[in-house]
Amino acid sequence: MSQANPKVSIIMPVYNVDRFVGRAIKSLQNQSCREIEIIVVDDGSTDRSGDIAERLAERDIRIEVIHTENAGAPAARNLALERARGRYIQFMDADDWVEPTMVADMVEAMERDDLELVITGFYIETYYSDDGAEHYSEVKSRPSRTYPTQEEFRAGAYELFDENLLYTPWNKLYLRERIEKLGLRFRDTFMDDFPFVLDYIRDVERVGVIEKPYYHFIRQRAESETSKWRPNLYEKREEEHEWMLELYRHWGLEGDEASQEMIQRRYIERLVGCIESVCSRECTLSRHEKRELVLKMISSDNAREAVRLAKPRSRMMAAVLAPIRAGNVSATMAEGKIISFVKHHSTRIFSRLRANR
Repeated sequence: MSQANPKVSIIMPVYNVDRFVGRAIKSLQNQSCREIEIIVVDDGSTDRSGDIAERLAERDIRIEVIHTENAGAPAARNLALERARGRYIQFMDADDWVEPTMVADMVEAMERDDLELVITGFYIETYYSDDGAEHYSEVKSRPSRTYPTQEEFRAGAYELFDENLLYTPWNKLYLRERIEKLGLRFRDTFMDDFPFVLDYIRDVERVGVIEKPYYHFIRQRAESETSKWRPNLYEKREEEHEWMLELYRHWGLEGDEASQEMIQRRYIERLVGCIESVCSRECTLSRHEKRELVLKMISSDNAREAVRLAKPRSRMMAAVLAPIRAGNVSATMAEGKIISFVKHHSTRIFSRLRANR
């Protein structure tokens, strides 16, 4: 049984997060906006995640739990989109949690200004130990405002990208009618959520921003910061960079200095992440293969364009980019090893350095 006329459908894919899923669902149950449906898709969990969701659903008709074989978060979100009945759509990850007025405040902004998209601030909560004794909280937000026209949103979007507000699906409220009209679904690919957001904002017209952070994005476990070596990470970052360039070509902003600087700085920061990954202890490539790949990365046309146009915002980042600017493979790899060492041995220092880059 589910609520007859929900205003907001909140979609949550769940996979093996039994330590956190109860908190996530309860934070939605405690929303001041009561006109919601919570669609939980248990994506083939092998732990107690599905059982926890079911127990909560037994006492709350607003919760629907769907059990499927494991097919990944994109498929889980798409399945829920087919079942959603609310006028608005919100997404949430099962190991995060939200403040109690998030839904109500987003709906109010959406309806007050007749918007197609509402974007809010959020917290990045990096925990240094499994017991949660210590953590570092970083706020991502921009001042509240409304972009009443397509042109104004496009011209100011670089500021939202700069604060990481336009990458993830979960700090936003969407119009379900617009999602269906555009035929939007999550792609079965690494970094699947970013293309969904890009598709939604491509021709969006009326956008609102709420400065207040509501969503708590949790980096709970050590593996969040020490992810395994991904052989195709560099290729995926190149693809992601092309998505950004194509979006701004579509927007007719190839010549906008502020927008292009953001894109190039964003690219080079992520390239540093690729270099660190190659230089990490998880990388299975030979020493020669590592050197050849780093040389390819820093000598590409994209890298040379990025170091020419990017304006680092800190002395630390300027120093990080120096060997790349110089095309010095040995120095770049040495730097990558240092970054990897810090990343693996001090989550606290690494998270603070990244936040202030």
